[in-house]
Amino acid sequence: MPLFDRIGKTVQLTEAGQALLPSAKRILAELEESRRAISNLSGTVSGKLKLGTSHHIGLHRLPPVLRRYTAEYPHVDLDIQFMDSEEACHGVIKGELELAIATLPRQAEKNLTTRIIWHDPLGIAVGTDHPLAKRKTCTLTEVIKYPAILPSSGTFTRALLEQIPGLESGKLHIAMETNYLETIKMMVSIGLGWSVLPISMISADMTVLKVRQFSMERQLGVAYHTERTLSNAAKKLLDQLSNISD
Repeated sequence: MPLFDRIGKTVQLTEAGQALLPSAKRILAELEESRRAISNLSGTVSGKLKLGTSHHIGLHRLPPVLRRYTAEYPHVDLDIQFMDSEEACHGVIKGELELAIATLPRQAEKNLTTRIIWHDPLGIAVGTDHPLAKRKTCTLTEVIKYPAILPSSGTFTRALLEQIPGLESGKLHIAMETNYLETIKMMVSIGLGWSVLPISMISADMTVLKVRQFSMERQLGVAYHTERTLSNAAKKLLDQLSNISD
């Protein structure tokens, strides 16, 4: 049966192709795992290591780790894909990635083993010209009267935020949503609203509000498939990450 339709310059799956696709992905994942298992017997640390990471971790946490790793294991071909943390974790579950270095899900997911590497405290941030910036303390009720710039719905960070009483989406005036914390930081710094940002990202043109009864922390770390064999390259990167965990 035909698996593809060629329409102009595009190629699309037929109904038969769509039916075959999940099985084909599973077959490829099994072949890759078999290759890793056999390669591991040699004890060498080489080959391709496919990992997914968020833009925030890729910019602020990973560079010194990868610098040491590539110096020690020059024969590993790193295939680093930047994506949302949720997408990276799902890529591991589906067998498309060997590791995800990302914001970890609040609740355990089936077939996903996670290891905390960094604790990432967050605070409610505003620009220095914001009406609340000069207040010694304030309440969440006062904060939510102003526009918010938040991580997109469905992200692990947004889910964590909405667990805090008073910060449910229905109670907020959300001016903008985006998956990119760097964009949120820029919008907050120029006075377009408040947001919840990692303390490590706060710059001189921003202020962290002292909000009574507010505490929030993300867990950043590594995730891998519970039932799949890790390559020697992945194991060595896990070792290096574990040595820097806080």
